[in-house]
Amino acid sequence: MLEETPRLTRDAAVALLAWYREAGIESLLLDQPRDRFAETAAETERRKAKARPAGTAATQAQGRPDGRPDGRAESVQRERGAPSAPPSPPSRQAFGEPSPTTMGDSAFPSTRIAIPDDAALADARERAVSAASLAELRELLHGFGGCNLKITAKHTVFGDGPDKAELMLIGEAPGRDEDMAGVPFVGRSGQLLNRMLAAIGIERESVRVTNTVPWRPPGNRAPTPAETRICLPFVQRQIELVAPKVIVCLGSPSAKAILGSAEGILRIRGKWQSYSFDIDPGATIPAIAMLHPAYLLRQPAQKKLAWQDLLALKAKLDEL
Repeated sequence: MLEETPRLTRDAAVALLAWYREAGIESLLLDQPRDRFAETAAETERRKAKARPAGTAATQAQGRPDGRPDGRAESVQRERGAPSAPPSPPSRQAFGEPSPTTMGDSAFPSTRIAIPDDAALADARERAVSAASLAELRELLHGFGGCNLKITAKHTVFGDGPDKAELMLIGEAPGRDEDMAGVPFVGRSGQLLNRMLAAIGIERESVRVTNTVPWRPPGNRAPTPAETRICLPFVQRQIELVAPKVIVCLGSPSAKAILGSAEGILRIRGKWQSYSFDIDPGATIPAIAMLHPAYLLRQPAQKKLAWQDLLALKAKLDEL
């Protein structure tokens, strides 16, 4: 008797879909076609071979000189209703479709994978430093091919907000919503960020918002140190061009990249530090690390710490 597949409740189904989204699963399609007919046929043969006694095939083969079963054995098989092997799935050529091996680059376009090295890092720095405006920096970043994240991303998420802003917020990397829109912090975490700013009297439109990495990592995974390092010159140049009075690093990865911190976010949050310009080592900008809005969505109890940091940010802006 076959066991019935357990049915999911509505709440369980919603929770499962939420878990899929957090894991980065966004499509029901695979990267490559899967021939389930061939898989089924292979599994059927495997089960038949496993269930057949070891000497059955040899005994049946003794009935005829050519090694094939005699007619009596074949008739017995037919009377017992032995299942026949399923037909092979139709080939692509049967439908007039070319074989994958003959399709060429048009079916599976090859993309050159860049391996970040010292030369690529030097190129990134040279491009970033040469930009005289944010518009020029955006174009240079869009044409930069030294980071593999660009291959899978839909948009280059450069930054959002005025070219000159007193406050600059720097996150880690775009998520799915940001990659689709081409604008940082537009998803659920962005909506929470907007409410956090409004709570201390700051409008989102007056703030410059960007990320240390401008391309979404596949599956919303964390960027690797190499990916962050190759993109860092562009966000550093963006800071220089915006010239904010205060910098806020949202999350531990941003704090590590921008401030060089080696400690976790819960240890460094709420502590004022100084960001130094590369072009002018003597000039510094007050900087503070805060909990990322995405973290607050997962850990609502930590919002009390975020509120303390927001009050400290408001006091610093009023002081300046």
